[in-house]
Amino acid sequence: MPIFRLSALAMALTFSGAILADASASKAASESTRESNQAWLQRLPFEDRSSFEDARRGLIAPFTGVVENAKGQVVWDRLAYNFLDGNDAPASVNPSLWRMAQLNNMAGLFEVRERIYQIRGMDLSNMTIIEGDSGLILIDPLISTETARAGLELYYQHRPRKPVRAVIYSHSHVDHFGGVRGVIDEADVKAGKVRVIAPEGFYEHAVSENVLAGPAMMRRAQYMYGALLPRGERGQVDSGLGKGTPSNATVTLIAPTELIAQPLETHVIDGVEIEFQLTPGTEAPAEMNMYLPQFKTLCMAENATHTQHNVLTLRGALVRDAKVWAHYLDEALVRYGEQAEVLFAQHHWPTWGGERIREYLADQRDMYAFLDSQTLRLINQGLTATEIAAELRSLPPRLASKWYSRDYYGSLSHNVRAVYQRYMGFYDGNPANLDPLPPEDAGRRYVAAMGGADAVLKTANQAFADGDYRWAAQLLNHLVFAAPDHAAARELQADTLEQLGYQSENATWRNVYLSGAHELRSGVAEARARNGAPDMVRALTPSMFFDYLAVRIDAMKAADEDLSINWRFTDLDENYALTLRNGVLTHRKQSRHAQADIDLSMSKELLDRIALKETGFLKEATIGGIEIASGRLKLLKLLGGLDEANPQFNLVTP
Repeated sequence: MPIFRLSALAMALTFSGAILADASASKAASESTRESNQAWLQRLPFEDRSSFEDARRGLIAPFTGVVENAKGQVVWDRLAYNFLDGNDAPASVNPSLWRMAQLNNMAGLFEVRERIYQIRGMDLSNMTIIEGDSGLILIDPLISTETARAGLELYYQHRPRKPVRAVIYSHSHVDHFGGVRGVIDEADVKAGKVRVIAPEGFYEHAVSENVLAGPAMMRRAQYMYGALLPRGERGQVDSGLGKGTPSNATVTLIAPTELIAQPLETHVIDGVEIEFQLTPGTEAPAEMNMYLPQFKTLCMAENATHTQHNVLTLRGALVRDAKVWAHYLDEALVRYGEQAEVLFAQHHWPTWGGERIREYLADQRDMYAFLDSQTLRLINQGLTATEIAAELRSLPPRLASKWYSRDYYGSLSHNVRAVYQRYMGFYDGNPANLDPLPPEDAGRRYVAAMGGADAVLKTANQAFADGDYRWAAQLLNHLVFAAPDHAAARELQADTLEQLGYQSENATWRNVYLSGAHELRSGVAEARARNGAPDMVRALTPSMFFDYLAVRIDAMKAADEDLSINWRFTDLDENYALTLRNGVLTHRKQSRHAQADIDLSMSKELLDRIALKETGFLKEATIGGIEIASGRLKLLKLLGGLDEANPQFNLVTP
């Protein structure tokens, strides 16, 4: 009787070794796609090769191999991307995206400047290594212990083997902390030998983000990162921020020993002075930039990368604040722009030279400010989110011509809709859209109104032949939802999404389109066991656990069954009063009901073991690990009736 499943971003980004889609099922680029992609060569300054020079600069040792876990399973495979090296963009990949994919393929150990190094291309993010007076300071130990350990070992092969004195988490996303146990031992942290530093709020956000809506985010992240797609010219080529995410990986977390709480704080770490600039509410709810004055080097965490980032990710998350993002970029420009000689981030490659750094920061600031101000301008003209996306087809010309402003990870189209959502919500003001029909009902009615399935298919075939893929996709979506077993409709929709993916400059859009095409042809893959993240489970507070329990109760089924529950965690010395009323579960910390229907005591440590499936609730209730003073049958009935999340729900079909 599992109580809950943790489905945090840690799970969403570290897929098991699922069988990849069959590359032979994909089709060639159409003539329309060939022409569309060819036109990009005239739209952008491909003759500018400075990014390639920067991405190669300081290379000490390339990484071109494979990282495996303790079971011999592949965690990271750089060899899978060899098809990118030295080749021109094929017709099935947007040339701008191909260019970024080649840049992200430059993997290995790089010198940023004297005493500052980076591991790049060994999973989605970078690990930065700073040489202190007696040891190393690591910024962001990648996603997994396997890739972090391999990256540090690559460094040690070329630099002195000094101990790690500190780990800094730049922000609260798993690709910036998950590999921590691959580079330090928690015993050394507890003994005071290693400092772990993070922005205020890091721990709570690192654990809580994506827990409540975790299963849905995990499923959508499969599409976003192309987890089940083959690597190749007709499959996954990149993820925009990096190549992709590891599989069969071990995700870990060690709690910070020090939190940066003031807007600006200066600390000396192993002889290296670092000024921390807190930037809450930007790319992550808890994030910080860092300036190293003795090296005249600025770390922008993930607030400024070589792509337009996401105001709202396609996997789902809380909407970010583009206005606040622009504000902190400007603050960094003002405070560090005249001093910094090198700028690096925790994705992509560095920027060298004061003038280039100032232009880069100003452009990044202007980009996010543009998203905010121009969306609001058009909102106040009465345009809806979709209309704004159609109106704002490009950034201003000078910005649009900069490679680091292009739509490789975020996109202008979905970012302006995210800004609209932040200010205005889901409703566009049109009464016809206030209570729309769900997709299946709408699909049946649209198909009937157009004269039936054959008529819709004929119109969609013509749209496909004309290269009008966006229209074909909308038509066929109605038909597939009206008649999901219509083989010709599914096949044509797969072909349509595939061509849209081939044309996309945005890596995540490409992955989404091609993942949809794959599932239309092959169906949804069976759910497979994913590697757990014990540290993430143990870090869940009781309140987070009870919140997650609440979302698993079917309110209508439990609407008439009121319950009061006293739940004590003996090892924490904490009491919680839970109330089930109207099908809704609420809780109060350090409180007890005077009279309760259910009264139980257990340790939080035991709850963690149950969550990790090391034992079971029913077993522990039987052998005494859980003490149930009253309401045993009511408790077992409640837990036994919890909804199970569907980890592989349909996305492109009903």
